[in-house]
Amino acid sequence: MLLHIPHILTPDEVQYAQGLLVDAPWTDGRASAGSQAQAVKNNEQLPHDCEAATQIRALLLRGLDRNPTFFSAALPKRVFTPRVNRYSGISNFYGPHVDNAVRFAPDTGQRVRTDISCTLFLTEPEAYDGGELVIQDSAGPQRVKLPAGSLVLYAGTSVHQVEPVTRGARLACFFWIESMVRSQEQRQLLFDLDTHLLRLRQQHGETPETTGLTGTYHNLLRMWADT
Repeated sequence: MLLHIPHILTPDEVQYAQGLLVDAPWTDGRASAGSQAQAVKNNEQLPHDCEAATQIRALLLRGLDRNPTFFSAALPKRVFTPRVNRYSGISNFYGPHVDNAVRFAPDTGQRVRTDISCTLFLTEPEAYDGGELVIQDSAGPQRVKLPAGSLVLYAGTSVHQVEPVTRGARLACFFWIESMVRSQEQRQLLFDLDTHLLRLRQQHGETPETTGLTGTYHNLLRMWADT
């Protein structure tokens, strides 16, 4: 699955987040990377417990909670503490890598299996050159550069990279999801079924057929979910 979800944050929320980052205490992004990733990582990152990171994380989590597409696609069980990074100047790229399979979330003390990787863009695409997120998908490399406030969600197993930023600064949040449904194929089937059910309801209202299919959805979720 590789899915773009627009409007996770409102324009006012994006502007507020950008304001928090003007004088934020950026540090070397390699501090949070594994040994292999450190060799290819060259960006900046906020300490997870600084004021700006805490406020932006709260904005993001509220945005996720009110977005039904995110819930339907991710079926989240645990959300790793979202972090904020910046690519600009001489700290401007992150080479090809795969995220660690399990992360330790400092705010909850829980270990989170990284079934799904997520990036929320905080800078408008025209404000910087380069900085595309390139994800190796079954259809080939997918280049992603979204409007501020929009999210991309993709399989945590994917090799991915951030290309060098050659003008301006790219600000983003990144985090991982442990899903209630571990299998990527099963999660995709549930998302497809839920999406089509929503469209049937919009076109025809509630019918015996949509009620039956809703039961099928929940029975599959009951069979596959680990809560």
